Amino acid sequence: MTQDLKEIFAGDAPPAPAALAAKVRTLAPSMTRSMQRVAEAVAGDPAGCAALTVTGLAELTGTSEATVVRTARLLGYPGYRDLRLALAGLAAQQQSGRAPAVTADIAVDDPIADVVAKLAYDEQQTLADTAAALDTVQLGAAVSALAGARRIDIYGIGASNLVAQDLAQKLLRIGLIAHAHSDAHLAITNAVQLRAKDVALAITHSGSTGDVIEPLRVAFEHGATTVAVTGHPGGPVSQYADHILTTSTARESELRPAAMSSRTSQLLVVDCLFVGVAQRTYQTAAPALSASYEALAHRHRPRNVQR
Repeated sequence: MTQDLKEIFAGDAPPAPAALAAKVRTLAPSMTRSMQRVAEAVAGDPAGCAALTVTGLAELTGTSEATVVRTARLLGYPGYRDLRLALAGLAAQQQSGRAPAVTADIAVDDPIADVVAKLAYDEQQTLADTAAALDTVQLGAAVSALAGARRIDIYGIGASNLVAQDLAQKLLRIGLIAHAHSDAHLAITNAVQLRAKDVALAITHSGSTGDVIEPLRVAFEHGATTVAVTGHPGGPVSQYADHILTTSTARESELRPAAMSSRTSQLLVVDCLFVGVAQRTYQTAAPALSASYEALAHRHRPRNVQR
């Protein structure tokens, strides 16, 4: 267990049973391998694990009792007894149909109807997990910074850049100055110009993308307010983020790369940011949106061509 993770989740109330699976998915990539085995076991079979003593779960996962207890504490429970109670609650919810069980991975020979059903479930679960884990205090602080920003720079590479562009164009439509950068050199040269009234926002699922972290570091050191949207809150990007917004993802598999589910959760977070900013700046945002709608409508109206 890293010190970063201890600090981030210190003082959190134990998660409700329905949020347990979400917290496992969010934290598992940052755990040690032995702790991952414990986390994967409790998420995969809550009913079975709820029936085990701490010794039994340690034997099942090939770990130690101390590892089981550390995993329980990292997930937000004072001890293993509290985790067992949450597992029993989660198992009861799954049996009643109020908390669906985890679906299997997509197979090469799956019928297309099964592919649709599995992807739809995973997308829904990713959104639910992200919403459950999202820190609304951090979100509110990020919204305040964006709403009052002189200028907003957004960094993202690959699939994350698609999300960065989505947020930038939304903010532009309500009258804010926002730019999405995918080129690391250009991002850094722009970050040098940022100051205290500016905001730099980094989008990186792994939390360790160098081409995203470096411009955020430069912006941070020049006094800009910095925000990180990441699936790994204990990753390197957190060193330079004033506010951290954590995303959740579905399990990665051969036919379902992490970029697919991470994009879904990232889009939810940036939509929350946009709506929050639009609320805070409604007096200027509403007329700006109306003007943009009118301009687009005018562009698509038939024109009388003079011959």
